[in-house]
Amino acid sequence: MKLHELKPAEGSRKTRNRVGRGSSSGNGKTSGRGQKGQKARSGGGTRLGFEGGQTPLFQTLPKRGFTNYTRKEYAIVNLDALNRFEADTEVTPELLVETGVVKNKKSGVKVLAKGNVDRKLTVKAHKISAAAKEAIEAAGGSVEVI
Repeated sequence: MKLHELKPAEGSRKTRNRVGRGSSSGNGKTSGRGQKGQKARSGGGTRLGFEGGQTPLFQTLPKRGFTNYTRKEYAIVNLDALNRFEADTEVTPELLVETGVVKNKKSGVKVLAKGNVDRKLTVKAHKISAAAKEAIEAAGGSVEVI
């Protein structure tokens, strides 16, 4: 096989349909849109969910609940994730993002007590559970709420 003999696989390349290029193209005159009507016009057609003037389904269904726009969402860090740091390290939200423990710190970092920590660390976080605080202090570390 030589470079000039290379060809794409059969059926992998298809020529695009050129609409409105004469009657012999198969899509001349009305360009496959039929005769007149809303869908034949430029910009024609209906919006998503439109049911011809009948009350749309999404309007007939009851609306429930609400979204609290002042809600704070915290990036969760479990104790077992803190074991990757060496002893006597000051663990800050910036360090957690830098090392990839959390993707982004959102409204802040919250430390939870899943797993156990086996080294002395200084943990600085926006929130910390009582059990996590107890576990860190039992390992000889300290906790600071930012």
